[in-house]
Amino acid sequence: MQLSEQFWNASFEELKRGYVEETDCYICLLCGKTVEKGIIYPDEGTLYEAERYTRVHIENTHGSVFEYLIGLDKKLTGLTDHQNSLLRHFYQGMSDADIQKEMGIGSASTIRNHRFALKEKERQSKVYLAMMELLKEKDKHAPAFVEPHRTAKMVDERYNVTAEEIEEILQKYFPEGTDGPLKTFYLQEKHKLIVLREIAKRFESGHVYSEKEVNEILKAAYDDFVTLRRYLIEYGFLDRKPDGSQYWLK
Repeated sequence: MQLSEQFWNASFEELKRGYVEETDCYICLLCGKTVEKGIIYPDEGTLYEAERYTRVHIENTHGSVFEYLIGLDKKLTGLTDHQNSLLRHFYQGMSDADIQKEMGIGSASTIRNHRFALKEKERQSKVYLAMMELLKEKDKHAPAFVEPHRTAKMVDERYNVTAEEIEEILQKYFPEGTDGPLKTFYLQEKHKLIVLREIAKRFESGHVYSEKEVNEILKAAYDDFVTLRRYLIEYGFLDRKPDGSQYWLK
C-alpha cells in the first residue's frame, strides 16, 4: 500500500490519531478505509457511531498508530534500527532496567542517555519542521516529489522523482493510457518503479487473488507477466503465500 497524499498532508494531531474527518466521512490515514457518517457500525456485538468505529478499525487492523509508524522504512522515520528498538520498548512501558536486560546493552544509565538523545532529536525535529513550513511560503520553485509507498523494501535515489516526471514516463510507456498495455519493461530501475506503482493500482486492497487471477490481470498489461509478478513482489507492492496459492496487495 502507498502512503497517500492525505497521509502526508495531515496535521500533526490528525497523524497522531490516525484518521482525518471529511464532510461526510472519516478516512483512515493508514490504509484509506472510509467510514461514512450517519451509520451505526457493528463490531463483535457492539454498535459504534462512525468516528468511534474508525478508532476501533485502527486498533483492530493496525494495532495502533504508533505500531504503524514505527514499522515504516527507516528512510521515512529517520530512525536507526537501535533507536527503533528503543522506542518500541519505551512504548511498551518498560523500565530502563528492564530494557537494559532485554537488549543487553550498557546499564540503566545508558538507557537514560538514549532517552535524552531521542528527546534532543524531538526538539531538533520541531525546529526543522518550523523552518520547512516557513520555507514553503518562499520557495516557489520546489518540485512536487512523490512519496515512497509504505511497503517499499528499500528507499533510495529511485524515489527521487517528481509528479511531472511520472506523468511523462507513464505517457511514454502506456501509449494507450495507464489502463492499457505496457510498451516495454526493459527500463531503468527508476522507470520500473514508476511503472510497477501504476500496475499495482489494478489490484484491489483487501482482496485475495489466486495465481491465475494475478496472471490474468498482468497479462492485460504485458506479455511477460511472470517478470511483472516477480518485480511487484520484489518492490513490495504485492505479497503472497510461500506456496504461491494466494496473492494480495500489500
